[in-house]
Amino acid sequence: MPFRFRLAAQAVAVVLAIVAIAVIPSTIELFAMMQLTLFASMAVLALSLAFIWGFGGILSFGQTAFFGLGGYAYAIAAINFQDSTPSILLAIVVPAAFAAILGYFIFFGRISDVYLGVITLTVTLILFNCVNSTSGDEYRIGKALLGGFNGMPAVPTFNVPFYPDQVLSPEQSWWVTGGALLGTFLLLRLVLSLPAGRIVVAVRENEVRASLLGYDPRKVKLLTFILSGAIAGLAGALYVNWGAFVGPTIFSLSLSAEIIIWITVGGLGTLLGPIVGCVLIEYIVAYIGSQQAMNSNLVLGAVLIVFVLLLPKGLVPTARDLLMRLVPAPKPKLADEQLPPSAAASHMAGAE
Repeated sequence: MPFRFRLAAQAVAVVLAIVAIAVIPSTIELFAMMQLTLFASMAVLALSLAFIWGFGGILSFGQTAFFGLGGYAYAIAAINFQDSTPSILLAIVVPAAFAAILGYFIFFGRISDVYLGVITLTVTLILFNCVNSTSGDEYRIGKALLGGFNGMPAVPTFNVPFYPDQVLSPEQSWWVTGGALLGTFLLLRLVLSLPAGRIVVAVRENEVRASLLGYDPRKVKLLTFILSGAIAGLAGALYVNWGAFVGPTIFSLSLSAEIIIWITVGGLGTLLGPIVGCVLIEYIVAYIGSQQAMNSNLVLGAVLIVFVLLLPKGLVPTARDLLMRLVPAPKPKLADEQLPPSAAASHMAGAE
């Protein structure tokens, strides 16, 4: 596909996404819009793992650790400051700092990928148990009572920046959440198109060759891990804004498993695939929960098995491959066809 055509198609897709985000509140009911707001916040979480797993080669089983830290950081700051602007910043900075500390010991300690998954999983369990054990009145940070297994209800939602009295409506919250999803997607696309993103992919492909070219794979993985933690923290703030509540279940291992299913269904190694997989799976889970006809975990397991066996690439890569088969590639021109008629004739004459 020519570069100009691909660039134009991407620009049109971005414009259509902006238009869709803008008009959705006026075209669907409030309940459906609130569901889309939840799906968009979880899609940001999916992008955080899709980036480090699909492009960095780092499979983290504890992505909800950063998600939960972002949610609790936002809730605590919002209760104390009564302003969402610094709270959102803290929801990004705190998980990023935690990812920097954790990632430093993992990557500079030269821990293998298998143990990396175990460590991130263990850290998530530790955070879950720690937060779950803060049910007493003495467990508070400033004005924020942590609440233990009961969680923190009535968390202040987003407001107009630096105007705490002007709380955002559900429609405005959708615009913020949808805009955050689109902005995160474009940010990661930009990072991957830059030399820094190519270095991330190069380290995933072959660390030895990347180090021979002068790059330190440990630093590259650490920076990738930090960016992923920051994005997951932003997703946590968006999630808490949606429900005005945060509890220890935000660190749950079942959610960590769901993120992996989202990416597997949508397509590993893409950015659009995890968004599609997240929205599709979350819609299925919400529909099953409303019908109470069967166990949602059983359905998720069946979906994972089907996609692993029948569509191992995922939805988006499979659809892209089918499109490439349906649209024939342009035939390369022969050397004589690229020459002017007079030049082609003289060329043939010289050949004779």
